[in-house]
Formats: sequence, C-alpha cells, structure tokens
Amino acid sequence: VILFPLIITFYFTWWFIHFVDRFFSPIYDHLGINIFGVGFVTSIIFIFLVGVFMSSWVGTSLLALGEWFIVKMPLMSYIYAASKQISTAISPDQSSKAFKEVAIIRHPQIGEYAFGFITSSIILRKSTGAEELFCVYVPTNHLYLGDIFLINSKDILRPNLSVREGIEIVISGGMSIPKLLTTIDSEFNL
Repeated sequence: VILFPLIITFYFTWWFIHFVDRFFSPIYDHLGINIFGVGFVTSIIFIFLVGVFMSSWVGTSLLALGEWFIVKMPLMSYIYAASKQISTAISPDQSSKAFKEVAIIRHPQIGEYAFGFITSSIILRKSTGAEELFCVYVPTNHLYLGDIFLINSKDILRPNLSVREGIEIVISGGMSIPKLLTTIDSEFNL
C-alpha cells in the first residue's frame, strides 16, 4: 500500500524521461556523446526556448503564418483544428474557457449518469417555440475522445466542481471524485 504509489510514480517518471530523451539522443550519439539524460535536458531547454520565442511578436507572427498555411491544406486543417481545440480545452491557462462547467447528465439510460463538460449553448427553433440547449462533451477515453450531447438545461446537474477538478476526475478514471457532491441550483427532472 505504501510502495505502490511510489513505484507507479517512479515508473512513469522514468518512462517519461526515456521518452523525451529519445528526441535529441540520436544527435548526441552521432557526435559521439553517449550520456544518459543529455537528450532529456536538451528537450526541456528546447521546449522552454520555443515557449519564450512564441511569446514574442515575431514568434506569434510566425505561428499565425504557419496556422494559415495549415488551414489551407485539405486534411491537415481538420486534424490541426481538432487537436488545437483539445489542447486549448485542457490547457492550464485560466483564460481558456473551452470547458465552461462540469455537468452530470442522465446517460445512457434512466438511473445511470455520465460526467461531462458544458462547452457551449445553442438555440433550437421548433414549431412549438425556441429551446435553449447546452452542448455537453462526455469523454469516453481520457479527454481526447468523447460524445457531444445537446441537452436542455433542466436535464443537467451542475456539481460544485471546478473545470480543473472535473479534468482531474476524468484523467484519474474517477478515483479523485469527492465522496460527496452537491449541486448548484438545478432544475433536474428525475
């Protein structure tokens, strides 16, 4: 019980270091430098420098130009747009509001509930009048695959969880969910 979390943490950290180390290790191997971790350090420095460069005016302009070229390519534009939306949604940047709220919906049948995120709202015009529906993204495999449901506000439970807490719950497979959830003023129909 005590060693299991330590072993898992050590294993994933070791795997991550090896994975990142492999990006620049071939260059060092070609130069005759065979020191474990040099590729990892180079990768971290490279990522840092790219971040610094992209926060400058020149970097932002080059990124915008690159995105413009990618958007013009038939298949790559769809892949890039989808991956950018996902990375924006799970970004720790607090200004990113891709996931607006955590939601609990009835799915797939009565008595079963699914955990999701409200991403936007739409107005559905029908012959009987207009109805506001919320787009609820329900992840099926971590955060990058899932289903989108259009659900009436009355059919959504809003737990007292932040989006960050909701993401942690999904990534942990539900292990980090609190033992007691309370909802924020909901008109949920049972």
